[in-house]
Amino acid sequence: MTKIKICGLKRIEDIYAVNEYKPDYIGFVFAEGRKRTVTPKQAENLKAALSDGIKTVGVFLNNDIGLVTELANAGITDLIQLHGDEDEDYIDNVRKKTSVPIIRSVRVRNTSDILEADKLCTDYLLLDTFVKGIYGGTGETFDWSIIPPLKKPFFLAGGLNTGNISDALGRGAYCLDVSSGAETNGVKDKKKICELIKIVRSE
Repeated sequence: MTKIKICGLKRIEDIYAVNEYKPDYIGFVFAEGRKRTVTPKQAENLKAALSDGIKTVGVFLNNDIGLVTELANAGITDLIQLHGDEDEDYIDNVRKKTSVPIIRSVRVRNTSDILEADKLCTDYLLLDTFVKGIYGGTGETFDWSIIPPLKKPFFLAGGLNTGNISDALGRGAYCLDVSSGAETNGVKDKKKICELIKIVRSE
């Protein structure tokens, strides 16, 4: 069964909503200067209120490796999502300092981008929409038909919402990753979270 991740949680109300409807993953954004960014302390407090069985993904964008691994080793993030320009050396250094699974984000322009990322030493890929100068969070989809067969399980992101998530279920993703599509006026919407999870669970 395809899994679902609700990304960009930052309020205690968001945690109460996911505790009720139980997605497989939630995301805490640690990339600097984003509207959904949380501090390590905020994430720690939110994680403490999170129901067992829901895994946390730390979303990082060229962050200091020390912060990435510190949050993982403290149990605040159960998985690490690298969403910037982190290269193989960066990934290797993270691997040496923590055993937490790593997700590598790919800003997809073509099939070659995906196949190149599939060679990296990570546990998962995350396929997101390429927009020049923007690292994710665009709310736009890409052409899912260009996704090739992959060795790694992948998260599918970019513009997923209640209107298109049913179609996304047929694209072979391990997990569907929703952020803005679970919001109303920039705030996580409990009803949308419920509907998204209901659609995925009914596959």
